[in-house]
Amino acid sequence: MSEKYKAFFGLIKEPFVSDIAIKDILVTPEIEAVSERFKYAVRLGATALITGEVGAGKSTALRWTINELRPSDYKIIWVTACSGSIIEFYRQLVSEMEIGLSSNSKAVLTREIKRRVFELIREKRQQPVIIVDEASLLKLEVFVELHTITQFDFDSKPWLPIVLIGQNYLIDKLMFRKSAPLASRVVARSHLNPVDKEGMEKYIAHHLGIAGAKTDLFSESAHTAIFKGSGGLFRKANHLARGALIAAAKEKSSVVLPDHVKIASSEIF
Repeated sequence: MSEKYKAFFGLIKEPFVSDIAIKDILVTPEIEAVSERFKYAVRLGATALITGEVGAGKSTALRWTINELRPSDYKIIWVTACSGSIIEFYRQLVSEMEIGLSSNSKAVLTREIKRRVFELIREKRQQPVIIVDEASLLKLEVFVELHTITQFDFDSKPWLPIVLIGQNYLIDKLMFRKSAPLASRVVARSHLNPVDKEGMEKYIAHHLGIAGAKTDLFSESAHTAIFKGSGGLFRKANHLARGALIAAAKEKSSVVLPDHVKIASSEIF
C-alpha cells in the first residue's frame, strides 16, 4: 500500500513496525518481569518458560532482555522450533552453535553439543543460553529427551540454561509424565496476557511518538475499536492502527475514526 499516508500525517518513519529498535521498546512491568525471571533461570543454569498468545509481545520482551546482557559474557543460542524429531532439533542446535558436524546419530550430536558447551564455559568464559522459540510446536519426544543435553558431571554442573517460548499449550506438554525430567528444571514462568484498554492506548501513543506524530491521531472511539479488534494483542493492534492511518489518509481525514479501523480489519485475519 502507498506510503503517502506518512506525509499526510507528518510522520518521519513507518509506525507500528515489528522490527522496532531496542531503544524504542515500551518497557512495561510485564517486560521487566520476563527479564527478571530470565536472568534468574540463567543464573541457576535452569529452565524458564515464557508463554502468551500469538502477538502478545514475547519476542519483543526477549529482545529487550537479551540486549541488557553483556555480549562478551553470554552466548545466546536462538533456535526456532519445528515439529520434527529430536534428531532434527539437535541438528538445528548444532548449526546455531556453529559446530561443523553432519550426523544422524543422537549420541554423536549430544556429545558434540556438550563439548561445545564445555568449551564456551571453560575456555571462552561465556555462559551459553539456549532459547527455543515456538517451543509449543515441539514433539513430545523432544520434551522427553531435551533435558539430557543439560546434564554435566553427573548433573552437578548447571551449565546450560534453557528458555522455552511458546503459546499457552506449551505448559500442557510439560504436564505429561514423560516430560517430568525437563519440567522439574523449570524455576521461573512468565505469561504475557493481552493488555487492557489503557495499556493499549499507551502503546499506540508510544508508537505514534516514535514515528514523529505530535498529537494523538486516533479518536477515542477509534482507540476502542483497535482495542476490541486486537483483543489486547500488540501484533494485531499494529496492523489495525497502521491500516486505519492509511484508510484515514486516503479519505483526507486528519483524525482516525472507527470506520477506518473497520476498513483495516477487512485486510487482516
